Amino acid sequence: MAAAHAMDSYPDLEKEVKVEPAASGAGDVYGADAVSQNGVKRNLKARHLQMIALGGTIGTGLFVGAGGALSTGGAAGIFLGYTIMGFIVYSMMIALGEMTTLYPVNGAFVHYASRFVDPSLGFALGWNYWYSWAITLPTEIVAAALVLDYWPGAARVNVAVWITIFFIVITAFNFMGVGAYGEAEFWFALLKIVTLLGLILVALIITAGGVPTSDPSEYPIGFRYWNEVPFQQQNGIPGAWGRFLSFWTVFLQAAFSFLGTEIVALTAGEAENPRRNVPKAIKRVFARILFFYVVGVLMISLIVSPNDPGLLNNSGTAASPWVIGIEKAGIKVLPHIVNAVILTAAFSAGNSDLYAASRTLYGLACDGQAPRIFAKCTKNGLPIWSLIATASVGFLAYMNCGVTGTKAFNYLYSIGAVTGLISWLVILISYLRFYYGCKKQGFDRNEFPYKAPMQPYASFFGAFMLFVIIIFSDYQVFLAGSWDTGSFLTAYITIPWFFLMLVAWKFWKKTTFVRLDAMDLDSGRRAIDLMEEEQRALYKAPETWYEKLWAWLM
Repeated sequence: MAAAHAMDSYPDLEKEVKVEPAASGAGDVYGADAVSQNGVKRNLKARHLQMIALGGTIGTGLFVGAGGALSTGGAAGIFLGYTIMGFIVYSMMIALGEMTTLYPVNGAFVHYASRFVDPSLGFALGWNYWYSWAITLPTEIVAAALVLDYWPGAARVNVAVWITIFFIVITAFNFMGVGAYGEAEFWFALLKIVTLLGLILVALIITAGGVPTSDPSEYPIGFRYWNEVPFQQQNGIPGAWGRFLSFWTVFLQAAFSFLGTEIVALTAGEAENPRRNVPKAIKRVFARILFFYVVGVLMISLIVSPNDPGLLNNSGTAASPWVIGIEKAGIKVLPHIVNAVILTAAFSAGNSDLYAASRTLYGLACDGQAPRIFAKCTKNGLPIWSLIATASVGFLAYMNCGVTGTKAFNYLYSIGAVTGLISWLVILISYLRFYYGCKKQGFDRNEFPYKAPMQPYASFFGAFMLFVIIIFSDYQVFLAGSWDTGSFLTAYITIPWFFLMLVAWKFWKKTTFVRLDAMDLDSGRRAIDLMEEEQRALYKAPETWYEKLWAWLM
């Protein structure tokens, strides 16, 4: 059904363009190359997309930050917090998946907010999301420096040296192009997935008592640590209310761990055959949430006491809870191997952070919501100026040279988590508008390439929970005697900044709220349909058993 009006914020969507199979970027499809002769290229293969979806953004949030959640919320609190946040993230991902498979465009959900709600909301979301990932880049670099403190020799080296090395390595992969990024993330993600599966198995063995510790009276552990009241909670409000508030704190820490789940939508603009590969990646999100986060934090809560001095927030150090549990069990060598893998996880997460932020800035420029220079690409499809501008934010990691590493990490992760929550909330708002727009205009969602289940109820649930978590993200500063200006600013400064950008763009561009009956649900679909037909013609069905197994996995 044709839209009743042309969308002023993205007029190039109305253009009909020729699509080259497996080579043209979303800019080609949607006319974004009006600002640049060279657009991004579809060089991400199916296996890249699946690994990015499964483990590409598993980083220090799960490997290190989860220790802070354990020290604050306790064993039961971290398990419940991550489980509930997992359902919230899943509700967001299935909604995003339906829109992304229908319109696999650069900028993804930034574009959807402009198209289905209001261009000013898309503008605010885009810059908020860019800022979220840009600030997460130095967060991962600082976390990597903290991980190195485990080795005394590395700890004696000036932290600025390590920050410089991490920064150069992370940016190098992105400057080599999306193909190098995808290949690096494939192997990084595979390493993290195998390691996590191994850690879950080792934790189960430790819990059961199959360890060489010199103190056998402590093993088997069972659920002993679930009965311990966290030291952080003991110093706060006692009783059931104190336990609830400590549990609530876990949400923000869990949100930081889950950040990046939505990156698979951004990769749709550079993915081969997005109509086939993106739904497969989306469906694997639930497996990732269940096995790597929920089961992962359950195992952490079994092998590490919430009062262990090595955990984040319990002292000036920030060792990984996995390393603490394995080391305490008396297992030799393995803690060093795990710590090394955690270091590569920080590299991988930083790699994904830089990719997500630079492509968001590129998408904003293509939609005319950022300076046009950021839409320029090299001949190989690299948005060079977007990448340079985003990478420069990584220099914030050097703040670790002036304050303690744990304080720098906490400040940066708090900003990243809240901005990420805002982005997820806007994604769900955009989907709800899209859902009711389809209903108003008589579109049958059963005919879409991917139909999100449990709608619109899942989106309403996710939106409500995200709104409440954002508002009470740092309730501690309002308790008597607990005021911390730095903590308050990092938790709440992004909220007024988001609305300031929204209002400023609305008044400057005089944008209008998109009505359901005037919503453009057609533009761009024909070009993607043509590309899908060409890709289907090139697709070779697996014949041998191992080809079928690989196709199922990837």
